[in-house]
Amino acid sequence: MTMADDTEDVELDFAADEQERARRSAVIRHPLASFFHLFFRVVAIVVYLLCDWISKSFASCFVLIIALLSFDFWSVKNVTGRLLVGLRWWNQIDEDGRSLWVFEAKKESRGSYTGTEAEARIFWLGLIICPLIWTFFFFTSLFSLKIKWLSLVVASISLQAANLYGYLRCKAGGQDGQPPDKRSFSGQHLLQRPDIIFGIL
Repeated sequence: MTMADDTEDVELDFAADEQERARRSAVIRHPLASFFHLFFRVVAIVVYLLCDWISKSFASCFVLIIALLSFDFWSVKNVTGRLLVGLRWWNQIDEDGRSLWVFEAKKESRGSYTGTEAEARIFWLGLIICPLIWTFFFFTSLFSLKIKWLSLVVASISLQAANLYGYLRCKAGGQDGQPPDKRSFSGQHLLQRPDIIFGIL
């Protein structure tokens, strides 16, 4: 007695998988976004370091650095996060007038236009290293008792840390392409999942 085989042959498309892997490991697919992801924040750090040579006026240095970091905040939040890593976050007001924060991660698909692995590394390294540099500046200003520079550094850390926190929440809660539950997510979730930070580097 012969038994019929109910299983069907499944055609595996290894060539498409190889093409997808090659596409993901390509060097840079969004060169302009990668450039501007680092440009404003690096220039702000350079201006801070060279401020005494650029201008004797603290006010002009303050305005220039905050303007650069504001441009950086906007471009990272609205452009480079979506293009390079497929993440985005924003605030919206519901019908009751309550402020809701939304954190999303784009589902990975074959036709996806998110960045490559190199671009993701550029994105996360820029997002993590620059706030650390500003934190170092905070301690140097604090210990040298440069109070006016301390106010600038605190404002700079705030702008940089806001984007970092938003994207870490996207990475932690939106990995399946859905926004995380806004009520149940807390900052402790990041501490319980160290793979979020170490997995992106």
